[in-house]
Amino acid sequence: STGDCDLLEYIKKLDASKPVIWCGDLNVAHKPIDLRNPDANQNSPGFSTMERNNMTLLLDSGFIDSYRYFYPDECDCFTFWALKGNCRYKDIGWRLDYFIVSQKLKERLSASCIRKYVRGSDHAPIV
Repeated sequence: STGDCDLLEYIKKLDASKPVIWCGDLNVAHKPIDLRNPDANQNSPGFSTMERNNMTLLLDSGFIDSYRYFYPDECDCFTFWALKGNCRYKDIGWRLDYFIVSQKLKERLSASCIRKYVRGSDHAPIV
């Protein structure tokens, strides 16, 4: 979308002058490994082809998904569970929350952790 292109250009412009750390709920599960039921959610908001392609474009533009940097193949690493259907208890979730960092910061990355057992929200804190 136009908004995504504008955001990417803005982040790239920031990155040209100083390293960027963008964190929070980005509302996209980038890869099938990032949600419990990818086949059933192919066109769902948060897992559409357009959203996933935009995340790929961001990462290919000089940024790192810090969690996948440390755990590229780890499954069941969710940060969000729908409130209905007891999804958190069943661990039927999505990884929607990120620390996206400039490639310039790669050597300074030391860890990334999802605190999935911390309650109080439908999202888990990431650190």
